[in-house]
Amino acid sequence: MACLSAAFCLSAAASAAAPAGAPQPVVLYGDDDYPPYSYVEHGQLKGIYTEIVRTAVQAMPQYQVELRPVPWKRGLLMLQTGQAFGLYPPYSWRSERPYVRYSVPLLMEQLVVFCNAEVMAKRALQQWPADYGGLHIGVNAGFLLGDAGQMAALRAGKVVLDPAKGTRTNLLKLMRGRIDCYVSDRLSAQWELQRIRRDGQAGAPMPAIHETAQLDSQQGHLGFTARQPDAYPYRDDFIEQFNAAIARMQSSGEIRRIVDQALLP
Repeated sequence: MACLSAAFCLSAAASAAAPAGAPQPVVLYGDDDYPPYSYVEHGQLKGIYTEIVRTAVQAMPQYQVELRPVPWKRGLLMLQTGQAFGLYPPYSWRSERPYVRYSVPLLMEQLVVFCNAEVMAKRALQQWPADYGGLHIGVNAGFLLGDAGQMAALRAGKVVLDPAKGTRTNLLKLMRGRIDCYVSDRLSAQWELQRIRRDGQAGAPMPAIHETAQLDSQQGHLGFTARQPDAYPYRDDFIEQFNAAIARMQSSGEIRRIVDQALLP
């Protein structure tokens, strides 16, 4: 796979054993379409989580880390099979994804529901999910909207989930009436809406969408495969060192600075 981050193209054989005394090559995968958190732009893997992970591993000289982009659904499958060592930024759904071990939390995200004006004109959308029965709700492919109990409640309420790849695709579907609502992290949706408006993709005038419900907050992590332990004998040490680096970044305010810098106009 071609490396999309020159600063981290440090090893082409990132899961191979390192020679004695040399840093251990490691590949970590990031979501390729989750701006502003993790995404590819002009051939570079960017985003808030990317910068958090990049900064943390720079403080781990025993490891030679390469960051690679991957479609989210494929990345989850790679974790499940043990093909990938690490992937960011999954939420902690331990019973639904028993094949993942999680780092300490990297960042808090606020999940909200956006709906288009046409749907809002036809019904009052005050309570989630009771008022959303029969609606087509967009989600990013591979995204879990809740645990087994929450998913059962959605099915019982006849809420139809309609997955598609990426925030921009889902927002354009919402504005064009192809879905009724979309569940997303608030910041990710707002950031992408600004870019859609700038690029003129939604047409003029830009169709209105509105936030209708606030769901649970979720924390993003660096997830590690729990499979193929013999392929990653360094896993426990890597997790311990990574967690310690994140704790130092939180204490120093470095994570807050990364977020603020990413959101500058």
